[in-house]
Amino acid sequence: MTTAPTKARFLMCPPDHFEVAYAINPWMDPQSWAREGRALTAASHREWATLRNRLLELGATIELVPAAPGLPDLVFTANAAVVLDRKVLLARFRHPERQREQDHFELAFQTLRQRGLIDVVRKLPDSLVLEGAGDCVWDRVRSLFWMGYGPRSDAAAHAIIEDVFDAEAIMLELADPRFYHMDTALCPLPRGEVMFVPSAFTPDGRARIHERVGSASLIEVDIDDACQLAANAICIGDVLLMSGCGERLHAKLTERGYRVMTTPLHSFLRSGGAAFCLTLRLDRRSDQARVAAEDAAAA
Repeated sequence: MTTAPTKARFLMCPPDHFEVAYAINPWMDPQSWAREGRALTAASHREWATLRNRLLELGATIELVPAAPGLPDLVFTANAAVVLDRKVLLARFRHPERQREQDHFELAFQTLRQRGLIDVVRKLPDSLVLEGAGDCVWDRVRSLFWMGYGPRSDAAAHAIIEDVFDAEAIMLELADPRFYHMDTALCPLPRGEVMFVPSAFTPDGRARIHERVGSASLIEVDIDDACQLAANAICIGDVLLMSGCGERLHAKLTERGYRVMTTPLHSFLRSGGAAFCLTLRLDRRSDQARVAAEDAAAA
């Protein structure tokens, strides 16, 4: 099994209360879930445990948020906050169905701060919504955030991101309701490529992606793979953990030196989430912070 070159740390939440109880995106069908609820609940526990075990096998550390009754989407911890350089900017959700998660996540991050795993916990202004790393995806190679706006997050939140994290945020409007968060449609890869779903973005958004990423480094995800949420991938070293990946995309990624590991997440796809959605990376560092840490260690 390939191991991570550095110790990755993720925040996850067990699916003890996961279900599709309401519909806030095109993937969600509460009636369908209710018909198959017992089998789907069992499947969600197996799928989540398999993903967690894969991460542990790759050398990651997992921190857990306790599940809570009535908060089925708490499992999607990517939406909890934006985290970089041990700083946390808590999410504010657009839909009332998810707003009750905010206090729960705030308590979890305050606990992590008390344990010395993070330094700062910040909140958005009351007037703005931004759904965490779901709409604010860090690109380590370019030292910037790809920020989605429209369905779930406000464009104006980019100024807060840039102020809190001292990093550029490239705003991209999301155009397809199936890809309602940036993390469902775009994934920066560790060697500098960007995997993305072209149809998820407006023409202006696609132009911005091409401005920042050379054509040779763009990997287009076709609609069949997109509907498996293949772009909603976790990257650890040269390993890409994905809910599903067709042969053509698999070949493209393998040719570039990546090891693709698929871990089916069919029950979570029914809620519009997959691998990246079920995790939040806590250990990400910007170049500026990494250099500062290295200088401090050398002093």
